[in-house]
Amino acid sequence: MSENFGEKEARERMEELRKALHYHNYRYYVLDSPEISDAQYDAMLRELEELERVYPQWITPDSPTQRVGAPPLEKFATVEHAQPMLSLANAFNDQEARDFDERLRRFLKLSQPIEYVVEPKMDGVAVELVYLEGVLQTGSTRGDGLRGEDVTLNIRTIKSIPLRLLGDTSEAPPIPERLDVRGEVYMSLEDFKALNERRSKAGEPLFANPRNAAAGSLRQLDSSITAQRPLDMFAYGVGEVRGVSFETHWEVLQSLKAWGLRVNPLVLLCRGIDEAIDRYHKLLEIRHELPYEADGAVFKVNSIALQRSLGEISRSPRWAIAFKFPSTRETTVVRKIQVQVGRTGVLTPVAILEPVRVGGVQVSRATLHNQDEIERKDIREGDTVLVQRAGDVIPEIVEVLLERRPPGARPFQMPRECPVCGSMVERLDGEAAHRCMGMSCPAKLKESIQHFASKRAMDIEGLGEKLVNQLVDKGLVSSVDDLYGLTHEQLASLERMADKSATNLMEAIQRSKEIPLERFYYALGIRHVGEHLARVLARHYPDPRQLMEATQEELTNIRDVGPKVAQSIVSFFREPQNRKVVEKLLGLGVKPLPPQASMPSPLEGKTVVFTGALTSMTRAEAQTLVESLGGKASSSVSSRTHLVVAGPGAGSKLQEARRLGVKVVSEDEFLELVKRTG
Repeated sequence: MSENFGEKEARERMEELRKALHYHNYRYYVLDSPEISDAQYDAMLRELEELERVYPQWITPDSPTQRVGAPPLEKFATVEHAQPMLSLANAFNDQEARDFDERLRRFLKLSQPIEYVVEPKMDGVAVELVYLEGVLQTGSTRGDGLRGEDVTLNIRTIKSIPLRLLGDTSEAPPIPERLDVRGEVYMSLEDFKALNERRSKAGEPLFANPRNAAAGSLRQLDSSITAQRPLDMFAYGVGEVRGVSFETHWEVLQSLKAWGLRVNPLVLLCRGIDEAIDRYHKLLEIRHELPYEADGAVFKVNSIALQRSLGEISRSPRWAIAFKFPSTRETTVVRKIQVQVGRTGVLTPVAILEPVRVGGVQVSRATLHNQDEIERKDIREGDTVLVQRAGDVIPEIVEVLLERRPPGARPFQMPRECPVCGSMVERLDGEAAHRCMGMSCPAKLKESIQHFASKRAMDIEGLGEKLVNQLVDKGLVSSVDDLYGLTHEQLASLERMADKSATNLMEAIQRSKEIPLERFYYALGIRHVGEHLARVLARHYPDPRQLMEATQEELTNIRDVGPKVAQSIVSFFREPQNRKVVEKLLGLGVKPLPPQASMPSPLEGKTVVFTGALTSMTRAEAQTLVESLGGKASSSVSSRTHLVVAGPGAGSKLQEARRLGVKVVSEDEFLELVKRTG
């Protein structure tokens, strides 16, 4: 493409592309209102990159291509701020905010209300950007307020920071000769979580919170690393400005936005301290809905003339204050680590804490998630810890204050036996959770019974959740085999159980004694054994006692049974409680029916996809039929698909099947195919 330009045309085209890309960056990152597609933007950027490759002498520092980082620095240089970056005094309640307003009006001898601009107080890293004639020259951290670290190379990688200010929009005032922009670099909560997940998978240490992640990313000596981090920035004010004057802080913010900088959309102009305090409480109310961390609201006098009259107190401006939100982090002591067993058998360690108020709520417990999390944070009984509560979620321990660890504190280990029922506790390969292997564990008994009695398992009609709760709560059932010892009188005595209902349930329990073997295997609730694998096991182990004795090596030789499934089956039957339940079921007259010998199924080991409408059965029934014949029903077409059944209205799946050369049949052809196994 670049070969089509002469030097003059190439230079003009490069400037045209830079100008367009700056504008579209502004539309995307500042206004959140793009005018072109990502593909169109990428095409323009690639064209500019190609031109700059051919004509490197015309690459400018403000080019949108210059965001990838530069060679690593040995250390940061120092930048002196033209005007000090001052810290803010704090208020912690409504009265302190009113006292602030009263001091200002008394100092200014004003009787009328003061206008304030109220802004969310971002919990990030304060920076200053210096623009000369609209082009970004330097970016620095706040440092000690007088001088900060030169992080210009890293600042350039943040896509929401314009490398050149916009000056030709109708809303934008003339670009100043010099503009020192103050703002907060931050990382969104979603991006922070994703970054830590990537670092965890890579075995790298995790960041404690979004602020630490933003600070660590901004202070990288290798700016190519910063370029890979999802940093963002909101501008909240200015330092030195030459060539433009402002009458109000609100005008400052609107000008910054018009020049292409992001300004927090939640800023609000308030008349008087009452409106400002109301705004603070609204921000506090939505605090946990924000996509970033905020720790308060900043009140700033709107009038620049009044700001100048008020001046400064020590290292803080007299005209602004930070009204802090109640803390969501406090220190406390871990009294004990207890283990809870959930309804699916997962063991969850929980820290029992010295009670402490966090974010206005008394906290005495914090989830520890699993053994890996405890080891990663090295949490021990007796430790002094930093506790965090975000929103209405269960509080969690952020970090341990190791310098305050008591002598003799020992690392925590998950129990080998379930604290509820004494069954074995196992952690399967590739899983973070430890699980109780006992199918009759009281902690998960209700869940086990509901699964056992469900339609696709033992199909005990009428045994719903409310009835299961009554049976367990009244002590009538302590294991699934107890269902087969229930009497009519016991059932009739339950709430909302008439004589007829009790009779119907007794009949349903009796009918369930003779069901296909694959449904019996599925009903046992073995981890990772769903309906399809239950059918596979039924074909290879027609007697449950054979499956109980199967080895892991033997199981992995079966098609569709991988190492994880095999380990789960062996672990399940290694637990004596589970073997006892199966033996009791068989002794009580449960007679699972093994699959009948039949002609080889044409779907054995085949993957089938249904698309479009079916007329003879539902989609779920069709998928069940495929699996009963040894096949696998899938929802998407791939190179591993063997057959696609297409009905009226078939769309993209049919097109993909044709593209890949997968065999396609009609519903009638499919039914004719499966008749052969009839």
